[in-house]
Order: sequence, then structure tokens, then C-alpha cells
Amino acid sequence: MGLSDGLSNPNKKAQVVDDCCNMIEAQLAAKSGISGIALKTAFAALKGIKPGYIPYVVEQILPQCLTALDPLWNEGVDKGDPVEYLITSRDRTADALLSVTDTRIKSVKRQIVRGTYEKFRGSAKQHVQEAVPDFAKVIDNYTKA
Repeated sequence: MGLSDGLSNPNKKAQVVDDCCNMIEAQLAAKSGISGIALKTAFAALKGIKPGYIPYVVEQILPQCLTALDPLWNEGVDKGDPVEYLITSRDRTADALLSVTDTRIKSVKRQIVRGTYEKFRGSAKQHVQEAVPDFAKVIDNYTKA
């Protein structure tokens, strides 16, 4: 059974999406400097597309993200601590997550979304790596729930 299999319960899926959105907001709030301001501005523009856009996107890509992380999570389970394994393997974890968004962006028609992604893609891996510990904890909470 893979990580995304547990999302068939709509209540659990809604909670995971909410936790992921809260994690994203916390990660953004922690950013500072010019790059932090630029990232926050870009995120605000994406949120302005329509109400609930960010939760909608998270809900859409979450199953693919969890599927992409399945091999790493399972390696971590075999080693005794999947959360710590994702954290210590944050480079591979970030690559797995970004492979999902890189694939997804190819089918996005909204120019503001595509343009924003392309503008920030170069620095995205660093940001995703920084978020891995929090995301791994969200996944862990969800797998225990």
C-alpha cells in the first residue's frame, strides 16, 4: 500500500491538504530578504487567481507527490525512521516532489501560473529542501491518523 492510498478517505484528505497549506504559509512567513519578498509577492499573485486556488492545487498534486515519495518513504521504513530518512535524503526528496510539479506545469494554461513557476524554478529546490522536515512530519501525522 502506498502513501497516497490513504487519501481515499475524504476527511483525511481534507486534513492533509489543510496541513500542507498551513505548512506552505509557515514556510513563506519564514522567508526574508529580497528573495523572500519576491516569493511572497508571487505567492500572493497565485492566491489571487481565485478563492481557494492554493488548496485546490495542493489537493490535485498531493496524490502524485505521495506516489513520488513512496520509494523514499519505504526505504525509510526499512531503516526504521521514514521521517528522518526523508530529512537526511532531502535532496532526493526535493527532486521527487519537483518532478511532480515540473510535469504538472507543462499542462497549465494560465500564463501567470506558468510564468511564476518558471521564474522561481531555479531556486525552488532550495526552498523545497528547507520545507522537507515539516512536510515529512505532515506525512507522518497523516500515516498515523
